[in-house]
Order: sequence, then C-alpha cells, then structure tokens
Amino acid sequence: MTDRSTRQLVVVNAGLSNPSTTRDIATRVAYAAEHGMAATGESLEVSVLDLRALAGDLATFMTTMIPTPALEDARLLVGRADALVAATPVFQGSYAGLFKMFFDTLDKHALRGTPVTLVATAGTLRHSMVLDYAMRPLLSFLQATVLPTGVFVATGEYGDSSESGDLQARVARAGAELAAELRTEPVVGAGVEGVTGMTGTDGTGVTGDTAGGFEALLRVHSGT
Repeated sequence: MTDRSTRQLVVVNAGLSNPSTTRDIATRVAYAAEHGMAATGESLEVSVLDLRALAGDLATFMTTMIPTPALEDARLLVGRADALVAATPVFQGSYAGLFKMFFDTLDKHALRGTPVTLVATAGTLRHSMVLDYAMRPLLSFLQATVLPTGVFVATGEYGDSSESGDLQARVARAGAELAAELRTEPVVGAGVEGVTGMTGTDGTGVTGDTAGGFEALLRVHSGT
C-alpha cells in the first residue's frame, strides 16, 4: 500500500484470448471503482497486467526460479499497487494455470493488506463457486484483503443487447466496494502481534483478544 494522492489499481488478467471476456469484465470493475473515487474528488490510476504476455517468462521462472526482467517489472507493479482486480477464466473447475503461476512467483507477504476484488468467467453457472473455493483461499494465503463482492460471469450473461442488468449491477457494486475500501486507507500492521495487516470495516486496526482475556472468558463458562 502507498500514501500517494493518486491511488494505483492493477488489473491482473489471466484471460488467454484477444479480445478477452475476462479482461473486459475486470476492467469494467476497475473503472467502476475509478468512478467511485472520482465522485469524492479522489483519483485512481488503472493499469492492466495481461499474464498472457508473460507465459514464457512464467515458465522460465518455474524451471529456474530466476525472474526475467519483464516478470520482475510485473511483480513490482503488483507489489506496489494500492488495490488489485484479480481475474481469471475457469479451466477444469479452477483458475487458469497462468493465474496460479503468477501468484506463485510472489513473496507470501507481497499482498499483505492489499484490497483485492475477484473476477471469474466461465461457460456455465455451475463454476460460480470458483470465487470462494479456489481464488479466495489463494489470495488470502498471500495475506491480501479479499473483498466480499466478487463478480462471476457465465457466457450467457455477457456480450449481446440483452446483457443482464444484474451483471451490470454486480459490476457496479464490486467497483463501489473497492472504491470505498481505498477511501478508508486502512493502516497496515495495526493489528495484534502475529496478526498484522488486519483492519476493521472502518479502516482502523483490529485489536485482538489477549491470552488473559480468553482465559477469563473460559472461566466464566466453566464456572471458575
């Protein structure tokens, strides 16, 4: 996280096609967040990182553990971002291989406290749980602050004159939620020892229970 007046939002796009439905939905969320920031007089700069262009670089890293200059630039871009939109198509019931490969190159603390909105696209609605059962655990492991509202889009919802109003509403809601998170400017590291980077919904640090407090609670329930 940074303290610059202009906040930096990076879209990490694992879509493989060009044009890409995944990229389009993710950038819609990003620009909805930008609109939400502008409404309060704040600015948000949006960058898009297309992992498709890094396929060879990621393969090189996986076999040598040495990042290419292009991959190092991408990692720095993501590490310095104030927020991310992480987007992937669904393959075999989970995120794309490029998506996992890129996040595997990051240090496990690289995203500590960074707000992340999840986006996934698939052919059918039966894959909608990929947001919570695949993507959320991965980003949470990297200590990102994964926001509650993700956007899953099935093929039938997208791309023609009858595009779902519900889809547009979900995109707008996710963007507004991300903008609100950025405006709170949560304090990274304000949590209790051992649980740093946790923030409350108002952006203040979460204070945890001490051992003594927990023991006291147990005594109440045990009658001691």
